[in-house]
Amino acid sequence: MTFPQDLKYTKDHEWIKIIDGDTALVGITDFAQSELGDIVYVDITSVGDEVKANETFGTVEAVKTVSDLFLPVDAEVLEINPELEHEPELVNSDPYGQGWMAKIKIANSADLDKLMDAAAYEKLVG
Repeated sequence: MTFPQDLKYTKDHEWIKIIDGDTALVGITDFAQSELGDIVYVDITSVGDEVKANETFGTVEAVKTVSDLFLPVDAEVLEINPELEHEPELVNSDPYGQGWMAKIKIANSADLDKLMDAAAYEKLVG
C-alpha cells in the first residue's frame, strides 16, 4: 500500500493534491479502494457546486457496496475525471494518478492544515 508524501489525507480516506495555487485534485486512497473492492461506477453530480468540507460530493460504487465521497476542504467542484465514465477501474489500478475523481478550487487554503500528512494517515490505517 502506498502513501504519497505530497498529498494530504482525511479520516474518511480521501486524498487531496494541490496542482496549482488553489486548484487541487481529490480522490480516494489506496486503502479505500482496496477495502471497497472492484469499482464499477463513480457518480459525481456536484460540478459547479460549492461544497463544504466533509460534505458529500458524489458516490463510488463497487461490486458489493456504494460509498459516499466527502470533500476534504470547502471548495467549488470544477470538473470530474472524464476517464472514470468509461474506466472506473482506474480508481483501483491508479488511485493517486489516473484514478483521481474531481478537480476543485479550494475556498480557504488554511483548511489544508486540518488534514493528515502521509505519516499520520499511514498510522491511522496501519
